[in-house]
Amino acid sequence: MTLLRPPQPPLRPLDEALAELLGHAQALADHEEVSTFDADGRVLAQDLVSALQVPPQDNSSMDGYALRCADLTGPNPVLTVSQRIAAGASGAPLTAGTAARIFTGAPVPEGADAIVMQEDCELLPAEGDGLSAIRLRKLPLPGQWIRRAGEDVTRGAVVLARGARLTPASLGLAASIGLDRLQVARRPRVALFSTGDELVMPGEVAPEQMKPGSIYNSNRFFLRALLHRLGCDVSDLGIVPDRRDATLAALQLAAQEHDLILTSGGVSVGEEDHIKPAVQTLGRLDLWQIAIKPGKPFAYGRVQDAHFIGLPGNPVSSFVTFLLLVRPFLLKLQGALDLAPEIIALPAHFTWPRADKRREFLRVRRNAAGGLDLFENQSSGVLTSAVWGDGLVDNPPGQTIAPGDLVRFVPFSELLA
Repeated sequence: MTLLRPPQPPLRPLDEALAELLGHAQALADHEEVSTFDADGRVLAQDLVSALQVPPQDNSSMDGYALRCADLTGPNPVLTVSQRIAAGASGAPLTAGTAARIFTGAPVPEGADAIVMQEDCELLPAEGDGLSAIRLRKLPLPGQWIRRAGEDVTRGAVVLARGARLTPASLGLAASIGLDRLQVARRPRVALFSTGDELVMPGEVAPEQMKPGSIYNSNRFFLRALLHRLGCDVSDLGIVPDRRDATLAALQLAAQEHDLILTSGGVSVGEEDHIKPAVQTLGRLDLWQIAIKPGKPFAYGRVQDAHFIGLPGNPVSSFVTFLLLVRPFLLKLQGALDLAPEIIALPAHFTWPRADKRREFLRVRRNAAGGLDLFENQSSGVLTSAVWGDGLVDNPPGQTIAPGDLVRFVPFSELLA
């Protein structure tokens, strides 16, 4: 008698699955204080409010001379240089009819209302009083080359909001208001393991000694790297054999003191795919199979107090589903507010005649003509496509693509940051 496979539930649309997934991702309650030097990529746990204005006073944005425009008469006026002001010094009020030699970043003396660049001046020899003078070749406009006090940051302003993911520029901004330590979200603790008797670690077996059907475990390397880029503390539990008891034991271990269990492989419906029943034994499974290509086999659930996400085993499927689903999930765990990548409309410089009923994510690369080239082999096992490409085309279900069509391009620079 032939046993009939039970009917499978319909595939979940990506946006619906992502919304439900993010609904489970409550921001971690605890946070920590770190040096501003070490906060790159971390998520702010509180607003940064400036206790001062930046710059603190009007200052020069050029090396040149500070003067009063009202003192300038005639086409090439001459002014005596009455003082010299360097960055970090403070000058005296400007005497009428004189100029102050000034350097970039130095405070503008009281009474001055413009800076003239040194290149627009002719330095004249000192006269009997020992003071030099300048002849202006070009007259400045009022306010020229003056950076006004508070034009960057005003006192009491929120310069960076809670939930912002810190960048090198934002670390400099935090330092500019005097902050040497920042409150940031705790790093998510992630337990990572792969399943599959066919997996071999590089370095353990030479290529010429690989058994038929064996493959090197590439997923473990890029998943660890992606998790670290997202600020996670990673516990790598290695490769778990394709046995139910081994899978149960690995899940029970991973659930201890981790916020998320992330697995690769074993989430399909084959007889050797034990992740789904094991998670259901120890907890619950809420999502199962997404209407995307690559990446249909995807699972979300809970094992004790830990979140569980199961990724497909094919490397491109695992890579793409991580970027589309795991990345925003982990960012939300850290309290980040900006979860969605930028989408750019660019012209396709390729043909895609094979419309699929699923939403497709095609590996592409920008070309010198401002369009997108398609990697020839879009198989879910061809990791070369993710190295060659610099982003994904988000192609709706049932959509063909002709040269010149505008498509939705998601740069890897948005997804890998």
